[in-house]
Amino acid sequence: MRPEARMTVDEYLEAAPEPQRSTLRELRETLREILPGAVEGLYYGIPAFEVDGRAVAGYAYHKHHCGYYPHSEAVLARLAGELDGYDRSKGTLRFRVDEPLPRALVARLVEARLAELDA
Repeated sequence: MRPEARMTVDEYLEAAPEPQRSTLRELRETLREILPGAVEGLYYGIPAFEVDGRAVAGYAYHKHHCGYYPHSEAVLARLAGELDGYDRSKGTLRFRVDEPLPRALVARLVEARLAELDA
C-alpha cells in the first residue's frame, strides 16, 4: 500500500501549498453542497467523491495548476463547448491555482457524470 493511500482528504489538502490549498478547499465545499450524500475519500491518491461506489468528481493540486477529474473522458468531451478557456486532456480539466472553478460549471460536470452513471 502506498503511503498516500492511508492519507485522509484533510491531510492531502493540508499538504498542498497556497494558493492551491485554498482553491481546492473551496472546490471541496462546492462538491459537498452539490453531492450531499456522496462518500468522500482518496481515489487513486487524490480526493474524490463517490456515489454508489463509483467516482463522480475528483480534484488535485499540481505545481502550476489544479485539476478536476470527472472520472470519465466522455464528460469533458460532452461539455467541450462550456470549457473554453480551460486547458484539458482526455480526463483532466486544468484550472488556475488561485481561481476555483465556477459553481455552475462544477454542477454541470457533476450532472453530466451522474447522468452517464445512470445510463
